[in-house]
Amino acid sequence: MGAVSTCGPLVVGGFSGASLPGKLDRALREGRRGGVVLFKQNVDGGPAQVAALAREVHATTPLAPLIGIDQEGGRVARMRAPLIDVPPMRVVASWNDVALAERIARAVGSELAALGFTIDFAPVLDVNTCATNPVIGDRAFASDAPTCARFGVAWLRGLQAAGLLATGKHFPGHGDTTKDSHVDLPVVDQPAGRLEALELLPFRAAAEAGVAALMTAHVVYTAIDAERPATLSPAVCTDLRRKIGFGGVLISDDLEMQAVAARWSVEEAAVQAVAAGCDALLVCWSDEKQERALEALVRESERSPAFRSRCEEASARVLEARRRIAVRAPDDDTVAQVVGGAQSRAVADEIARRLGP
Repeated sequence: MGAVSTCGPLVVGGFSGASLPGKLDRALREGRRGGVVLFKQNVDGGPAQVAALAREVHATTPLAPLIGIDQEGGRVARMRAPLIDVPPMRVVASWNDVALAERIARAVGSELAALGFTIDFAPVLDVNTCATNPVIGDRAFASDAPTCARFGVAWLRGLQAAGLLATGKHFPGHGDTTKDSHVDLPVVDQPAGRLEALELLPFRAAAEAGVAALMTAHVVYTAIDAERPATLSPAVCTDLRRKIGFGGVLISDDLEMQAVAARWSVEEAAVQAVAAGCDALLVCWSDEKQERALEALVRESERSPAFRSRCEEASARVLEARRRIAVRAPDDDTVAQVVGGAQSRAVADEIARRLGP
């Protein structure tokens, strides 16, 4: 494999608009991207528009591409009605019904799969131990690790039973932060023993349950690596992932978030993240930065045999995950049958009953 074909699958990009831009279409066809991430601006045209967009992406490659979305529930759900309306994860866990959580996740996953999505950036596995956390809060299942582990495993099983790749986040934990990594770099100054016993417990459980992917946190954990956020740290992305027994795809959070982008160029961040042990990189907004990230990976892989080997390992993980995806390009009949269909209505009725008047 050439350097571009090795490094291309590592870059997953976002874009503006409700249809696939020609430049990104070409990049996908040429193997310069491994997939796309969609946000509200890409999916607000309703199920038919989203399915049409997904068909465009699927048509660029014979191997299922990564088509990702943050569809957690609560305030982080890029798609709304007629898709199933899921309350925050804290509310779901408060019902203390693991089987129901898995049913809800299966319904969410079935709707996403019908629309052509292949990976959901959920569940949140963070333990929300900081009452003033500005970014996690009720996105987490609970403030205790065992509850987060039980319900996180149920959620990932439901999503993956629907044929999607589930993504536990934000490794190794964003629940004890007082800053939002979208706007600044959080620091967690907890001893290693507490991180092992608390933050890592849900991620270890998810790894044991076969979660397909984990997403890194742009957070500094001083007991692990006092200099670099987890996304750029070999101590996290290589050593800690090995310690919890995770062999799937490790995806960076968006490299355009200010926790990283204010301190490292996208070229520096891309190379450092992959060298640290990330297998795929999210670059969610700028096509130019996606291309700069790719070019930096190519240059470094051509310069350094060790880095080239790391890119080959990462690319193999990404491609193997894509081979396991059961989702194919959507068809309108399936969309009409599944989105808002009988399974979703039954789950929605149960959610409404649990929520009460």
